[in-house]
Amino acid sequence: MRIGLLGKKIGMTRVYDDKGRATAVTVIEAGGNARLALKTVENDGYSAIQVGYDTQKESRVSKAELGHFKKNGSEPKKLIREFRLEDGATVAEDVTLGITLFKPGQLVDVTGQSKGKGFQGVMKKHNMDGQPASHGSMMHRRNGAIGNRSTPGRVWKNMGMPGHMGDERITVQNLRVVQVREGDNVILISGAIPGPNGSYVEVRPAIKHPVGSLAKERHGLASVATQGAKTAVKKK
Repeated sequence: MRIGLLGKKIGMTRVYDDKGRATAVTVIEAGGNARLALKTVENDGYSAIQVGYDTQKESRVSKAELGHFKKNGSEPKKLIREFRLEDGATVAEDVTLGITLFKPGQLVDVTGQSKGKGFQGVMKKHNMDGQPASHGSMMHRRNGAIGNRSTPGRVWKNMGMPGHMGDERITVQNLRVVQVREGDNVILISGAIPGPNGSYVEVRPAIKHPVGSLAKERHGLASVATQGAKTAVKKK
C-alpha cells in the first residue's frame, strides 16, 4: 500500500546536521490533503484512494460554485489524484493524510511536471556537438543529414531532431526525507525535484526496495577501500 501526499514545491535551501554537514533540500508544502473517495474492486474494478489537495487562497472557484460546494458539505480541491492500492487492501475511515505520513530518513518518489523549454535545437535538446564553425560553414548548430543512403533510403525512428523540450511528467526516485516539520506543514527532501517553484507534486513511498542500492553503495565503498589498501601495499 503506497498512499502518498500532494503538495506544492516552495523552493530549495540547505540544512545542516549535528556535524555541520550541509544538505541541499527541496521544501514541499503538503498540508491540506484530504480523502475524497475510496475506490473498491466491487464498485470500480480496482482499489484506490482519491486524495484532494486544498490550495486555500489559490482556489479559482467562482462564488456560485463555492456556495454549491459548501451547501453540499464539501470544499473545492484544485488538485485531485488517486493512489492505487493492492486489490483487497482497506483504508481506515479516520486515516490522516498529514505530513506525518512520512518519517525522516524514509525514501520517497516525487512526481512533477518539468519546466517547459519551448522549441529547441539538437544541441540543447540532445546535447549534440554541432558542426564546424569556421571556413564558411553555415551549419553551426544544425543536426546535418538525416538520411541513410539509398538503402534503406529512409529516416530511422527516434532520431534526435529539433522540437519541443520539457513540460513532461517526470518521477525522481529514492529521494531521502531529511526533515518533517509538522508545525509548518512542510517536508524537506534531499536533492532537486521536477518543476518550477509553485508547481504541484506528488510524494509517494519509494516503490523500489532500497536494499539493493544500499548494498551496491556499500560494495562500491568497500571496493574503493580495498583498492586504496592495495595501492598502499604496492607503494611500500
